Amino acid sequence: MVRLIDPAGLDRLSAGSRVLATGAAESSYNLALDWAHSVVGGGVELAAAGELPDETVCVAVSLVGSTTALGEQLPAGDEPERAVRALERRLGERVGAVVALNLAAENALVPLIAAAALGVPLVDGDGTGRVFPLVEQTTYTLGGVSAAPLALAGGSGELVVLETAADRVEELLRPVVLSVGGWAVAACYPMTARDLARVVVPGTVSLLMRAGEPGVPRAAAAPYGARTLCRGRILAVEGSTGHGSDMGLPSQPSSIVIRETEVGRLVRLEAHNEVVLALADGAVVAVVPDQICMISLLDGMVVDVDKAEPGLEVEIMVVRAAPVWHTERGLALGGPRAFGIPL
Repeated sequence: MVRLIDPAGLDRLSAGSRVLATGAAESSYNLALDWAHSVVGGGVELAAAGELPDETVCVAVSLVGSTTALGEQLPAGDEPERAVRALERRLGERVGAVVALNLAAENALVPLIAAAALGVPLVDGDGTGRVFPLVEQTTYTLGGVSAAPLALAGGSGELVVLETAADRVEELLRPVVLSVGGWAVAACYPMTARDLARVVVPGTVSLLMRAGEPGVPRAAAAPYGARTLCRGRILAVEGSTGHGSDMGLPSQPSSIVIRETEVGRLVRLEAHNEVVLALADGAVVAVVPDQICMISLLDGMVVDVDKAEPGLEVEIMVVRAAPVWHTERGLALGGPRAFGIPL
């Protein structure tokens, strides 16, 4: 059965992509949504990886860098296609489908833009089932697929093809992205549809489209379930706790202290790029690789770590990660030690 993401479906997808997303700047999100509407036309085919011929070449397409920079330095519009075409030249093969790296806000829309420009299907799934800060932190990596070779298209016409060991992609990618203006579109993780079906978190595009419908609960966007940890008021936001100082992540560690409304527990959130650990009266109650979201009770939006402030009333929701993240290899790549927390 052919499924299409038409303009109405795009609106549902974009709404669903924000219900658990952090770090989405309003200007860049609106830009990406307008961009997607300009190219979606009669619709983009949505296909499960297993529905594609086994040898179909699939690539992940993602925005990399700063969403704020995207809002300040506008795209030419051809960045996704240029990135994929460059990777095709390196591979010597045509790409037959596009898949997402993750499906948070702009990153749910950029793969669809690429699929529309290329005239190929968008795969119903992604490479995290949630969001991690590093390009290497994916289920694709856990399945033995390398992000490289990787092609990067910048907003001023830049085009870079990167070849390196799988564990050095982020190290080399970040300074290149900064040098081209702070954002770019990457085409990466080339693999066959057979391999993609093995390593993808399936069905997540469809889930977000469902979650984007009016009246549907936020938890509908969570492929493996979600729970509410607590509701309360932020008492304090503290600076660096000192852990993880040698990490390669862009932000500094911080702590957010919340007084729970009903029970009165003190809940401390340890954050590094994202909330990675939650403690209630000193006991661990949630930890990565599960995603820990602060949701404003004022407007229902996810609160970025750097926007948390005393007095804000929030709900803390814990989204369970895909089972592969809870294996030994998954914990090594996306568990607490990967964020500098020795648990």
